Amino acid sequence: MNSDSDLQIAGDILEVQHLLQPAREHPSTVAEFAGLARRIASDRTQWAPLVQYDATTRWYHRLRAVAPAPGSSRPGESSAGYEVWLLSWLPGQGSGRHDHGPSSGLLTVLDGRLTEHTERGARTLAPGAQRVFAPGSVHEVINDSLEPAVSLHIYYPGLTEMPMHTAHCTPVTANALPVAASAVPTVADAVRATVDAVRG
Repeated sequence: MNSDSDLQIAGDILEVQHLLQPAREHPSTVAEFAGLARRIASDRTQWAPLVQYDATTRWYHRLRAVAPAPGSSRPGESSAGYEVWLLSWLPGQGSGRHDHGPSSGLLTVLDGRLTEHTERGARTLAPGAQRVFAPGSVHEVINDSLEPAVSLHIYYPGLTEMPMHTAHCTPVTANALPVAASAVPTVADAVRATVDAVRG
């Protein structure tokens, strides 16, 4: 017996259902989003047949979109929605320097190698590598290898803007893409519009 307490639990604690936390319907912590990305990555049947490569433009596919809930169903569980995107990268393709507005994100490399550039330097990301970024974090992702690559991106809340930045990480406000919640375009639409504006 513990001398600090006279409380003892008899039997199987897992049988005391009212003491257990109910499983969350959707992830809401960095660890839970990272786990979701790892589960999707480990099941190639969920994503590999969908991958396409396009030499003229970047290819994107939204795997999942969870709309914001009207309110939090449990204490500590966010009501914000999230999106899961699949992206392909041919050699030489890149994102340009950008941030994700008010969204946090998690990037997971599924196939190939990508290089992420931030203010802190460059980092090569191999299959299985994960990078988490906070709202407003500026980065650029490039496939500077000789082989195609595939990555999975989770945005929380769902992506509504992707401001492009100059080489000095200063937001280029003319290229910011604020989007009304009632007319959210795909990431591909947002990126194409941004690239067209930059080439303009």
